[in-house]
Formats: sequence, structure tokens, C-alpha cells
Amino acid sequence: MNYVYILECEDGSYYTGWTNDLNRRFAMHCKGKGAKYTRTHHPLRIAYFEEFEDRIQAMKREYEIKQFSHLQKEKLIKENK
Repeated sequence: MNYVYILECEDGSYYTGWTNDLNRRFAMHCKGKGAKYTRTHHPLRIAYFEEFEDRIQAMKREYEIKQFSHLQKEKLIKENK
């Protein structure tokens, strides 16, 4: 399984990524060994995720979400609680 996820960070910003192991990847972000962004914008929680069978589809969706504004990401998260 592949996942696209949005992390909510301490400063209120969002980080979007993809992985094939959501819990392991979140743990890496929390330890400062994930993306460069999350080393300085410490993640609080996984605010949103989607599952995909195919890695390519997950990567396409990640790109799509990364184009969203902060408000669009917030809306996506709230609509899927």
C-alpha cells in the first residue's frame, strides 16, 4: 500500500508527502530524519492521508495536493475527519 499524507506542524503549516509505510515515515519526521522541511517545522500529527495501490498514483496525488493553498489543505483535512 502507498500513502499520501499531510502532516500538521507546530507552527500551523502543513507538509505533504508520500510513503509506503505511513507510521515509519511519521516516526522519521518526528526524529528529524524525514524531509528537510520537517526538521525545522516539527510535525505534531498526521492530519490526513489517502491510500493507493499504485506508487505512481500516490506520487501524482502528492503533487496535486502540494499545489493546494494552505486553506485548501485545511478544507481537505476538515472534510475528511
